[in-house]
Amino acid sequence: MNCVSSSEPIFLKESGKKDQTARAENGWPTQLGRSEAWEGCPYVSIVWNARCCESLQSGDLEAAGLYEDNAERQSSRYPVRRIAAWVERRGCASELSAHSRLVEFSPVTNQDLLNLVRRGESEQLEFKQSSAQFPRAGETLCAFANGRGGQVLVGVRPDGSVVGQTLADKTFQELAQVLRRFDPPIPVETERIPVGANGLEVLVLKTTSMADSLPCTYDGRPYQRVGTTTSVMPQETYQRILLERTHSRHRWENEIAEVTIDELDAQEIRRTIQTGIAGGRLPADTSADDLTDVLDRLGLRVRGALVNAAVVVFGREFLPHYPQCQLRLARFRGTDKNEFLDQRQLHGHAFDLLSEAMQFLTRHLPVAGRIEPGVFERVDEPLFPPIALREALVNAFCHRDYAQAGGAVSVAIYDDRLEIWSSGELPLGMKVEDLKREHLSRPRNPLIAEVFYRRGLVERWGRGTQKIVELCLRAGHPEPEFLEVAGAVGVRFLPSGYVAPLRVAHDLTDRQRRILQVIAGGKESSFANIRAQINSSVADRTLRDDLLHLKRLGMIDSRGHGRGAVWFLGATPKFEGEPNKAE
Repeated sequence: MNCVSSSEPIFLKESGKKDQTARAENGWPTQLGRSEAWEGCPYVSIVWNARCCESLQSGDLEAAGLYEDNAERQSSRYPVRRIAAWVERRGCASELSAHSRLVEFSPVTNQDLLNLVRRGESEQLEFKQSSAQFPRAGETLCAFANGRGGQVLVGVRPDGSVVGQTLADKTFQELAQVLRRFDPPIPVETERIPVGANGLEVLVLKTTSMADSLPCTYDGRPYQRVGTTTSVMPQETYQRILLERTHSRHRWENEIAEVTIDELDAQEIRRTIQTGIAGGRLPADTSADDLTDVLDRLGLRVRGALVNAAVVVFGREFLPHYPQCQLRLARFRGTDKNEFLDQRQLHGHAFDLLSEAMQFLTRHLPVAGRIEPGVFERVDEPLFPPIALREALVNAFCHRDYAQAGGAVSVAIYDDRLEIWSSGELPLGMKVEDLKREHLSRPRNPLIAEVFYRRGLVERWGRGTQKIVELCLRAGHPEPEFLEVAGAVGVRFLPSGYVAPLRVAHDLTDRQRRILQVIAGGKESSFANIRAQINSSVADRTLRDDLLHLKRLGMIDSRGHGRGAVWFLGATPKFEGEPNKAE
């Protein structure tokens, strides 16, 4: 079934399916036309809402000249072009547009009904025994419209028994009363299916998803469908849906900013042009001299005025009007937030902040050294894959909620993990589990994400989070954890095990780092055990000096004396910039 909503009536061509005789009883024409072509004119099924019914009386059809011959009158076939002309003459086009929908007619057969009933009630199917339950059916139709659409079968018991009922004029009058209670109006298609002798029928009420409009209410309340249950939608969920659907058109990023082009970073704009052209993501004729042209192409100007997104990606001044353009960086001692080893709060445009964050990670994350075959110099690599870290940061800058003046992107390094957080929640309907599997790209800030795309920093396929997982697994680490807590979304990187740092208060030698790895492998290690595992011909005295040096740095500690002494990891290593304490 196709539904349309427009400022004027739209009539859809038919799909050429099985005949279905239309009925117009007592001013309530639930369906007009049938699914075939007649003399080249397409036919339609019209689903009328209650308010529009008053504009159409069965007697008007003949008076309006919609019939051309007796055969057509008997079959109730109405060519589209004459219905359109009749609507214009009647002057009810506005009512038709606002309160009804035209749909392709897809008649439900008895076999279709049986197949539906066999499946049982679901997220998109509900049974009602009789029209006495119309009010409850209205609640469910409201829930379907707020979800993925669905059908209510009136004349079917909850256990799946098809009982049918007599559909009289009063039945449709009651249905009209139900349809008046939706706000905004929703498209409802009705279908009558005979179910045996005695004129009993099942009434099918079908609606489609209204995901592109504001949340629907019935009798002033919004409803939702969870499994087979219809319930009043919690106010928090309603407000969130309302915000998300409004957000698709009215977002913080596309609001007009009170800045001029002269207040933007012209160098960063030109860098974006050069990078975009080089990567094939901007046309080769994009001029670096005409900044207004590229800002227009990127959607960062509206009718000559800059929008907030332009400040986020190219701004120069951020206080006092843009405090949310902030990056918070911290290196904590231990595994909690009780003590800082380094802390910074920076304001800047997104590309500057991205660079600052990557530099901070390079300074504070442990570095693993390795020797490549045929190369005599050691190659130092950060603990986590740099591309995965950059991807996580880019996601944070693109998807965060900039409407929160106190929001920021935060980077927190602990002894046992790294966390990157951004203010804002996941899009409605998305869970953290979805980030590790295929999912559509749904950026909160499409204008900002577009600029990052032109810079070659993101793709458009929603694979950023999956890429982070793949890179970490390839490096031998556990899968990163994606989190949503208290209005913020984060990613937690975990190392595969203890990684001895290359730099603390002093650079460490390869042998000292090997000692740390050996001690980390067990709760406690004796001198003899350490000596046996490092596989070195170094003198005992030199090895003891290494142990004492690591102990002075707070990286290891000991208990006992002489041959009975054991060594274990310390809890408070000193990092670069910390003063040395006297032994």
